[in-house]
This record gives sequence, structure tokens and C-alpha cells, in this order.
Amino acid sequence: MPPYSLTTREDDPVHIVRMIGRLAQMVIELRDEYVRDPRPDTLDQIERRLDELAETREHLRERLHPKEPTEVEQDG
Repeated sequence: MPPYSLTTREDDPVHIVRMIGRLAQMVIELRDEYVRDPRPDTLDQIERRLDELAETREHLRERLHPKEPTEVEQDG
């Protein structure tokens, strides 16, 4: 495996999947931190990361399954 990653466009599914992995890793690290020292601000951070994870999933879905333009949008 090369010591570097190929750059990808922001809307490329590979980029989106990498972002999902980074967010998931953050959640795991925050979990460990919360187990060591249960604090409300850590729970807030976990919730924010989970929200980001859900948004990123939607971006992936949009990229993989783009909406078909309606007749109104086509005739626009």
C-alpha cells in the first residue's frame, strides 16, 4: 500500500466513504473518552458527529442514486 492516497473529488463516492470512515473513527474515540471520563460535552460531540455521519450518508445516497429531473425541471 502506498504511503499516500490518491486525491478524489468531493462528490466522488470514494471521498464520501473515506469521510464516513473518519467520522466513524471519531465516534469510537469519543466513546472511549466518554467511558474514561463521562462528561456532557463529550456526549454533545458524539451527537454532532452522528448528525454529520447521517448527513454524509445522505450525500452518498444522492451520489449513488441521483434524482431524475421532473418535467417541470426539464422544461424550466
